[in-house]
Amino acid sequence: MSADPWLVVGLGNPGPSYAGNRHNAGFMVLDVLAARAGGRFRSHRARADVLEGRLAGARAVLAKPRSFMNESGGPVKGLRDFYKVPVERLIVVHDELDVPFGAVRLKLGGGDNGHNGLRSITKSLGSGEYLRVRFGVGRPPGRMDAAAFVLRDFSAAERKDLELEVDRAADAVEALVSQGLAAAQNVFHAG
Repeated sequence: MSADPWLVVGLGNPGPSYAGNRHNAGFMVLDVLAARAGGRFRSHRARADVLEGRLAGARAVLAKPRSFMNESGGPVKGLRDFYKVPVERLIVVHDELDVPFGAVRLKLGGGDNGHNGLRSITKSLGSGEYLRVRFGVGRPPGRMDAAAFVLRDFSAAERKDLELEVDRAADAVEALVSQGLAAAQNVFHAG
């Protein structure tokens, strides 16, 4: 068993005006994980709020970058270097347009699919070979610009199920840590 901690990063934009945005799904999932860990986020010099604790029985650092989404790479690299976390123990939780609302998809590596937070992280780390928990936010209606769509709050209909879906995404993070990618995919891709 590795002594290295897991680094679980939720992506979002800082500040109350963004709190309910689809783009902040990663922050929402990290808040649930922090509550489960029984701790509070504290400011870290790597321009992120962090919580050191345990996740599914393993040492973990939960983090929410304080930078804007498209500059997430700097804080993530700073945390990775500070905590000496190998890239294969990095989990990034983010919103995903190509996944239906509320569905959770897990993967290792791949492209950024136009997601500026992932692009920034991959560039800063020099690798895209980290684990991703993709929280589905669905496609924008009609001809709405994708960037405008993700910066909008979840709809009233979506908010009815949001807490449940965010909770399920937090379960997926814990399953990744405790069971590994293939086993977690078998559980979370079935639904």
